[in-house]
Amino acid sequence: MAALIAAGAFVMTLVGGIVAHRVGDRRHLVLGLAAGLMLGVVGFDLLPEALRAQPRHVFGVPAALATFLAGFLAVHVVERSVAVHRAHEGEYAAHRHAHDRPHRDGHDEPGLGLAAACALIAHSLLDGFAIGAAFQAGSTVGTVVAIAVIAHDFADGFNTYTLTRLYGNARRRAFALLLCDAVAPVVGAAVTLAFTIPAGVLGLYLGFFAGFLLYLATSDILPEAHSPHSSLPTLLCTVVGTGFMWLVIGLAG
Repeated sequence: MAALIAAGAFVMTLVGGIVAHRVGDRRHLVLGLAAGLMLGVVGFDLLPEALRAQPRHVFGVPAALATFLAGFLAVHVVERSVAVHRAHEGEYAAHRHAHDRPHRDGHDEPGLGLAAACALIAHSLLDGFAIGAAFQAGSTVGTVVAIAVIAHDFADGFNTYTLTRLYGNARRRAFALLLCDAVAPVVGAAVTLAFTIPAGVLGLYLGFFAGFLLYLATSDILPEAHSPHSSLPTLLCTVVGTGFMWLVIGLAG
């Protein structure tokens, strides 16, 4: 049963990436929606799960929240150290689009897009672990976890393709990473009988990954989405994306 559910996650991840690829000149709406989905995943899924999995406190602060801030600061330091984040407000006034610079969809830093996609792939691998472990605990628990995983794997595929292209990677690489992201939950579910991640370590990882996603959503994707177009439609897409993740996780819970 776990393998069948993981196959569903595979399909939904691919669907999310294909939708992100085919939106054409509505890219600003895609970015706004992607940011909303990411914010919803962080606030309604990753952080609550991280706090449940790792309840320990360090100097009065939940350890999972400490790694959450560490993840946020880590990607900020990386961006600053390679001079990717170049004063957004001034940059957007003279923003160039894809037709001005062939093969680029946004920031000219493919390494950061690759790192973001790899983090999403690692998260999808853990989704597979979660499916397998949940079905070992019982069919009811497994079904609830499976609904949440399959629903938000659409967002994972959507975000994997969007982030990879946003930072200047070619379509071929974006599709290759999308395929890896789709395969990851299947692999994770397949190895759960041989390997499990301790709950405390999992909680720390989820907190770190949540900080990573929050930074990308608020510091890069949302400013990029709002720069060349009217803000209202993009804002509505962000709100819809966040609300959609709330609905999905609420129904799954």
